[in-house]
Order: sequence, then C-alpha cells, then structure tokens
Amino acid sequence: MQITSRSKAIAFFIVLGSLLVAVAIALNITWILHWRGAVQLMIGIVLFALIIAGLILNTIFLVREIRRNEQHDSFLNAVTHELRTPIASIRLYLETLQSREVGEEKRQDFYRIMHQDTDRLMSSVDLVLRAAETVQKRRKQHWTAVAMVALVEECVASARERHRLNPDALGCDNHGLLPREATVMGDADELRVAVTNLLDNAVKYSPEGVHIAVDIAGEGPTLLVTVSDQGIGIPPADLKRIFKRFYRAGWARTRIKGTGLGLFIVRSIVRKHRGNVVAASKGEGKGAIITLRLPRVATP
Repeated sequence: MQITSRSKAIAFFIVLGSLLVAVAIALNITWILHWRGAVQLMIGIVLFALIIAGLILNTIFLVREIRRNEQHDSFLNAVTHELRTPIASIRLYLETLQSREVGEEKRQDFYRIMHQDTDRLMSSVDLVLRAAETVQKRRKQHWTAVAMVALVEECVASARERHRLNPDALGCDNHGLLPREATVMGDADELRVAVTNLLDNAVKYSPEGVHIAVDIAGEGPTLLVTVSDQGIGIPPADLKRIFKRFYRAGWARTRIKGTGLGLFIVRSIVRKHRGNVVAASKGEGKGAIITLRLPRVATP
C-alpha cells in the first residue's frame, strides 16, 4: 500500500510529539531531583502538566489539519471528476452531431445520453449547494405535517425510474401504517432529499447487483425509515465517520466515485428534524443498513 505524503507528515508529527513528551519528562525528572523544596516541586509538577498538555494538543491539531486537508483534496478531485466527465461527454456528442450526418435513431440516442449527463451535472451541483446550505445559519422553520409513507414511496418510485430498477431490486414495505401513524413535523422537501440520498447511495454502493429493501415502521413515538442493501458494506471503524462532511473510507474512494456529501446532508437534515441516523454493517461485502429515526406526531 502506497503511503501518501500526508500520511508521512502525520507519522512525522506523531513521532515528533512523542519525542518532545519524552524530553519534557526527562527534564522534569531532572528538575525534581535537583529541586527538593515543596514550592519548587509543585511548580515543576504544574509546568510538567502544562508542557505535556500543550504538546498533545499541538500534535492533535496538526494531525486533524492534515487529515482535513486530505479530505478537502479528495472532495475537490471527486467534484472535478463528477463535473468534467459529463461535460466532456456532452461536448463529444455535440461535436459529432455538428460535424457529420447522423441518422434519426442515433440522434435520439445522443439526445438521451446528453440528457442523462445533464441530470448528472445538476445532481452534482445540487449536492454541493445543499451541503453549503446545511452549514449556514438555520432559517426560520415553516414546518407542516408530512405523511412519510407517501413521501418515501414517492422517493422509491422515482429512484426506480431514475436507475431503471424493477420492484424486486428496490422494494418498500410500510407494514400497513396509516398516514396518521407515520406523520412527522418538518420540511417535506428536505425530508425528500434525505430519503433520496439514501436510496441513491444504496444503489451506487451495490455495483454487483441492486437488492435494496426500504422499511417504514413505528417504534413508540419514533418513526423508523430503514434502507438496507446487499452492497459492498461498511468497515466497523467507519460506521460513524461516514456521516462527516467530505469523509469517504479509503476502500470506497478507490472503488466508487463520490463527493462524500450525501450522508453528511442526510444527517444534517435529520438532526434539524430532531431525529438521528445510524449505520450498521457486518463488514465489507456484507451490505449496509441505514436507519432514520424521526419523532412522529399524532394526527386525526
């Protein structure tokens, strides 16, 4: 496995911090041995604690900054690819249509592909804009009662059409919940974005075949929306990190293109609606389960 320059830098700062801690300990022990007075001893202990704390905080800061820069670089590379690829494709088809005679059937095929590339561009731009909105100051809420069964089923139908899936590949079970049993207070558009991101994520991370189950259930005062797939799975160490902005596990970054924003947006929206989102997986190659937990309200 190739070690990047930033990985070497992280290792350097960790080693440097450890050496400085060792030096501080040696100096402090020497001080204690030569200054036996109670006052000098107390001063030495206090300074020793301050030196150690400062060194540890400095090392942590440097490591976090390096990792954050690495995530930003990965994000920029991913976004550049997501924008450049469809633009290059559209330009190629336009040049072909402009430079030579193309049959009507082929022309319509070109139009269809360019339309798909345009949708891909819009999706990437919307994702970045949505992520920017989530970190801005919250606007005044204008929430309404949202029937989640209808909303989730609408998202599922849209995902089937968008990814050309049949009901066997992407199924939805609401356990017979009535609209009044699956109602939450919130912004319907934002909740739609959260569910759509989960579905698109599950499709994207199922390269060997899409088998996704969406489950809507009630659990006391909480509504659960669960999206389960049989894709490449999530390593245990990354189950909480995947919701961070720009974060993408190394195995996913090398195998599947993405921006690292989808699940960050999902978590931001769910938290804004006073809920939470959790991920579960048995490991790589064993699929993943993402569950939204939202407070439901009783309606007549």
